[in-house]
Amino acid sequence: MTFSKNSLFTRQELIGFIVLAAIIFLLLPAVLDNFRLNLFGKYLTYAFVAVGLALCWGAGGILSLGQGVFFGLGGYCMAMFLKLEASTPENTSIQSTPGIPDFMDWNQLTELPFWWVPFHSLTIALIAVVIVPVTFALIIGVAMFRRRVGGVYFAIITQAFAAILTILIIGQQGFTGGVNGITDLRTLKGWDIRTDEAKEVLYFVNAFLLFGVLLIAQFVRKSKLGRILIAMRDQEDRVRFSGYDVASFKIFIFCLGAAFAGIGGAMFTLQVGFMSPTLVGIVPSIEMVIFCAVGGRLSILGAVYGALLVNWAKTSFSESFPELWLFGLGGLFIAVVMLFPNGLAGIWTEQIMPRITKLWAARAGAVAPIPATSTEEEGAI
Repeated sequence: MTFSKNSLFTRQELIGFIVLAAIIFLLLPAVLDNFRLNLFGKYLTYAFVAVGLALCWGAGGILSLGQGVFFGLGGYCMAMFLKLEASTPENTSIQSTPGIPDFMDWNQLTELPFWWVPFHSLTIALIAVVIVPVTFALIIGVAMFRRRVGGVYFAIITQAFAAILTILIIGQQGFTGGVNGITDLRTLKGWDIRTDEAKEVLYFVNAFLLFGVLLIAQFVRKSKLGRILIAMRDQEDRVRFSGYDVASFKIFIFCLGAAFAGIGGAMFTLQVGFMSPTLVGIVPSIEMVIFCAVGGRLSILGAVYGALLVNWAKTSFSESFPELWLFGLGGLFIAVVMLFPNGLAGIWTEQIMPRITKLWAARAGAVAPIPATSTEEEGAI
């Protein structure tokens, strides 16, 4: 296989994709029990957000501290469909108003709100998983980027949106489930998603969708758009003076990251079985940035590894050191950022890969045949 300058993958990138696929599709299912595999399925849903951040922050220089908003919106769209499927008149016959979600009945609602009605359809719910986060991102992007708001100011504003949405979800308890969120999700078109077999299937669905997202991200990185994004990150004014509409490029990549996050949120709802405002606010949004930073914000594969590693460390620390796990997680983040600013991907490209390349070159030189002299060549002929 030849790798030209315009190829979708370099040799090293293709090897990286194959190694990641082997870990996710072969190694983890082979060595983990159902409970742990379900945990890693949950971790994979965060990887969607991390990949989007690698494009927005790593390639475009747009640091968003509100990706939890888009993750939560996608998750709530899926949760609404699942909740309506679980709230049939037969299942809710003990309620004052059968046929509506239980939290609505507890809050004295007597009919389903009009904006819940379309979510009886799975098709509409799947479309909303992408469209709703992208619409919110479009509104934020147009309002901010058209006014050239960026850098720290944009990061703070996105953080404020995360806080606002959390307060709104909690305050509208009768429509959203409040602080508890939308729970008791049972089936997807009659298929019980609570069984071990279903969790395993959803893990592989997660993995296939994640690699689809990775391919889209790789295509963007290798395209002219990707080169413009990097130029914007490094010299935004020069790109603007060259005649490019910088705001439009920023809006597009921000919306693409929101779409990735929305898909991750929907898969989280299916994998875990609930969605709550605790996954929408400031803290989870900052954690999502940590996933990307630890893995390496300049690498989409590094972002996936970062999401898996940080969440695995979070689970391990909380199980072994319940009172100290936050300090351990914070120490991991600080150590990686201070010692390896480009994250795990930087360790690979800057430390490990050069050594491997030198070793291969030395070994190839040691076994290479000795060039024949002119006399030897004549004798051979």
